Amino acid sequence: MFRDRKPRLTPYNIERLGEDAYRISIAVAGFSNGDIAIESKENNLTVKGAKAADEGDKSREFLHRGIAERAFELRFQLADYVEVTGANLENGLLHLELKRELPEGKKPRQIAINGGAKSIDDQSVN
Repeated sequence: MFRDRKPRLTPYNIERLGEDAYRISIAVAGFSNGDIAIESKENNLTVKGAKAADEGDKSREFLHRGIAERAFELRFQLADYVEVTGANLENGLLHLELKRELPEGKKPRQIAINGGAKSIDDQSVN
């Protein structure tokens, strides 16, 4: 009568908020702040979620259990100079704010052209 479907991957969105601003939103219904770990190392971002086993509440009998409480792990490869600037858990969605900040030495710059046409006096005659 009741069938379990195959578990799906943890759904997420990636949005561009501006020229150098991005947001990753991950659906984490049933998870709290303490159940989620976020790690940024080099150009890799890892988000892990795991709930502590609730062995004490045997009085609940589920006929259908569609809210995922299984552990998950998502990995994202970040572009150079992209940093996680914040994380917020709201209404079952984990929002990760990212910003790309190029170091001054890597930013494009304009080069001024000096001088103009040389006059005859500036040219040496041999």
